Amino acid sequence: MVKGRMPSDVRRNIMGIGNIGLPGILLIAVVVLVLFGRGKISGLMGEVGKGITSFKKGINEGEKELEEEVAETAKDVTPEDDKDKV
Repeated sequence: MVKGRMPSDVRRNIMGIGNIGLPGILLIAVVVLVLFGRGKISGLMGEVGKGITSFKKGINEGEKELEEEVAETAKDVTPEDDKDKV
């Protein structure tokens, strides 16, 4: 064993999250459901959905602003007196 390093199984047991598995996750879900009730959880999920939607909308608006800036800088920059020569 390399000095200063722990085997991965020891490290997982120290963190305490390595051996949860499906039954543990189901038990946690049932406890959360009992504590908070279905109404609060569905309301929370609705708020999460609204947050994700607004995040995506903000990303799209930011991309549009960047595209507009690029389009503006790519406009014709030929001096006015040289435009008549074409």
